[in-house]
Formats: sequence, structure tokens, C-alpha cells
Amino acid sequence: MESAARTQAARDRVPRIDPYGFERPEDFDYAAYEEFFSAYLVVLTRRAIKWSKLLKGGGGVQKSMTDMNRTFPDNVKFRKGADPCLQRTLYNVLLAYGHHNRDVGYCQGMNFVAGYLILMTDSEEESFWLLDALVGSILPDYYSPSMLGLKTDQEVLGELVRTRLPAVAALMDRHGVPWTLVVSRWFLCLFVDVLPVETVLRIWDCLFSEGSKVIFRVALTLIKRHQSFILEASSFTDVCEKFREITKGSFVTECHTFMQKIFSEPGRLSAARIARLRERCRARLLARG
Repeated sequence: MESAARTQAARDRVPRIDPYGFERPEDFDYAAYEEFFSAYLVVLTRRAIKWSKLLKGGGGVQKSMTDMNRTFPDNVKFRKGADPCLQRTLYNVLLAYGHHNRDVGYCQGMNFVAGYLILMTDSEEESFWLLDALVGSILPDYYSPSMLGLKTDQEVLGELVRTRLPAVAALMDRHGVPWTLVVSRWFLCLFVDVLPVETVLRIWDCLFSEGSKVIFRVALTLIKRHQSFILEASSFTDVCEKFREITKGSFVTECHTFMQKIFSEPGRLSAARIARLRERCRARLLARG
């Protein structure tokens, strides 16, 4: 009874809508989140000071974007009744980027990435240039018509799992589950709507700072951490469900600890190794036609 009362009290104090505008689910654990965030505020303050010092140091779009109404339907800032409604801002950013990079235009998945950038920057211009950095430099060919870069990196993850977590790779082979089925959203949407907001933002910090191999670190950490759970799968459907489940829970919510884990649990992951695997996987994909 006392525990239930504490949970209800926490629920009464914390709004149903998070600071980013997303509605929390009915079963949201308010008490656990409050405990996590009270400690995380210390980390945020420390990181804000570091970022402030760092910044001071200088250190063809489709005519109808049918994805607009499907972008963050649970976020009050993207609803048509919002003032201002970020759907218009999102449309402007994607339209401008389509004209800027006609080789890419608009690709499904970009709306979620651009939407997060808009939520964080509150600026069309800043969101546009950050999107350009991601699509044009950090993740080349992820959003091109052929999506060759995306397909290549999914194959690379499969190779990394095969050498580092062979039992999981064998399970995937045994049940005929292609990697693209279970991780395409991880890669294409950069973990948006897959992992909690705070965790996604920390991953993106590293993505902009260190490049795309961070995505492999996150994926490998999730799989390695839950290897025993994944290996319990007994069917094709069960494997897919296990991969959905491993993106939930306290491990991914505790974002500061999670980020420390992605740089320790997968072990060494050199840029040269990733480059070699990409070259090999890309050649294999091209040979398949």
C-alpha cells in the first residue's frame, strides 16, 4: 500500500506530457523516472557547463509528404491544433532539404530525424543544417533512393554479431530472420521512437561528435546485454518480439549509465575495421543486384 501511495503521489506531481511534448503511457513508472531524473539533473548540469566552455572555445521532394500526419502523433507540439504547429516547420525543413539535395529528395524516416532536430533547436535553419550534416556527411547513402548505405550498415552489424556474439547470429540464421527486419528502424530513425528521448539525445551527441560507428556500439550493447533473453526465442516471430523488448526498461532509461556501457561492452571498434566491413558488405550487396 505504501509503495502504491508513493507511485500515485509521484504520478500526481509529474505531468502526463514530458518536457519534449510527448504523452506518457498509462503504465509509465513515475516513481522510477523521478528517482532517475533527480540524479540525472546533476549530470545534465555538469554536461551543460562543459558544452558551454566548448562552444565558447570555438573548439526532389515529393509533392505530397504523406508522412506529416504520422510524425509524432503523441506529441502535442506536432498536432494540428498546436500554436505554433511544428508540422509546418517540419514541412519547411524537409522541403528545403529536398531542393538542397536533389539526389536524396525526401526519404521515409527523415521526418522523424528532422522532427527531433526541430524539437531540440526550435529553429528551422539550425535543424536544416544539422539534417544536412547527418544525411550528407555522417550517414551517406542512408536516405538515398537505393538506401545502399543503410543496407550496408545492417549487413555490417550482422558481421559484427557473427564474430562477437556467434550464438545470436546462429539463432538468426536458424529462424531465417534477416537483420533488416529487426534493426532497420534503429538505423533509419537513429533510435527515435525506439529508445527514450534522453537516451536518443545522448546517442546523437556522440553521433555528431564521433560519427556513424556509434550506431554499431549502441546496437551491439543492446544485443550483448540481452543475449540470454534473445536466445530464449523459439520462432521467427519470437525473435522479432525479443528485439522489440530489449529497447525497453531501466537499462535504456538510465541514459548516462547506458552511454558509458556503449563505450565499454562492445569492446574495441576501430574505424578501419568498420571501413573494411563496409567495403566487403557493399560489394556483396551490389553483386546480388
